[in-house]
Amino acid sequence: MPPPIPHKDVSSPIKSKTKGSSSIASRNYGANAKKYYLIVYNVLSTLGWSYILVRLLLHLSGLTASAPPPSSRATQTASTLLSRFFTSVPLPLLRSTSRSAGYKAALGKYVHAPKWLQVWLTTLYGRAETTYGAVGPTTAFVQTFALLEVMHAALGWVRSPVQTTAMQVASRLYLVWGVVEQFDSARTSPLYASMVFAWSLTEVIRYSFYALSLLSYEPSFLLYLRYTTFYVLYPLGAGSEAFVNYATLPASSPLPTPSSWARGMWGVMDYIRGALFLIWWPGLYVMYTYMIKQRKKVLGTGPGYRIGAKPKTR
Repeated sequence: MPPPIPHKDVSSPIKSKTKGSSSIASRNYGANAKKYYLIVYNVLSTLGWSYILVRLLLHLSGLTASAPPPSSRATQTASTLLSRFFTSVPLPLLRSTSRSAGYKAALGKYVHAPKWLQVWLTTLYGRAETTYGAVGPTTAFVQTFALLEVMHAALGWVRSPVQTTAMQVASRLYLVWGVVEQFDSARTSPLYASMVFAWSLTEVIRYSFYALSLLSYEPSFLLYLRYTTFYVLYPLGAGSEAFVNYATLPASSPLPTPSSWARGMWGVMDYIRGALFLIWWPGLYVMYTYMIKQRKKVLGTGPGYRIGAKPKTR
């Protein structure tokens, strides 16, 4: 009797192949879901900052109804809107004396320009002081959503370093919630308008570039704007941030003197904000020079260079 022919189990390879196929399909599904999520996030961020930019420009240009003077209007902060929404107690607001009257007087006294230009600059200055009422709460909410970018970096969904991303987001949140939200002198500072302008224009370019890149489309003009506009927008934004923070400091001397006792002593948080104002400038220099180096890496230098091409290595 011949030995029985061994039975071949043909089901195992098929089963293994099916399991491998399902694993690949699962990975592809996860990658596609992540890609679509990032596209939606960047598109929504572009729309949010575009809305802020348009509202800001309309407000400064006078094409919208003028807000009442800072001294006569009730401050509508992001916290009060949240408290109304959740029917909770508003956050306490620390107030400081506005210094805008002196700035306006100096503007009219020392700016030697035609009368019409002085009138226009004074009007623009007044509108800049009321910018928070036009875009303040919206800016706070849209900026807060940038916390998701820290999560994106931590999960490895984007190539941004976690520490750098966290520091950038934290500095913005400190300004919108820890400074502007808490101090009327920051909300009425005309430099709040230039700060939001620099932020919004930068973010519209950045997020739209990211969204199109995820769709495998990188317009050369957006690439150029992303790595060129910082020459003006970064000093404008970072400098405005520093002086908005400075506007919250007491008018008295930080050193304990008889006059400072009379005009109000500095508290611990005042010294912290003062220290941040001082370290803002070397930080600006470090980041500015770093971005110049990044621009050279991406765009390259020299005649005949084509935007978007890789720089030649020597």
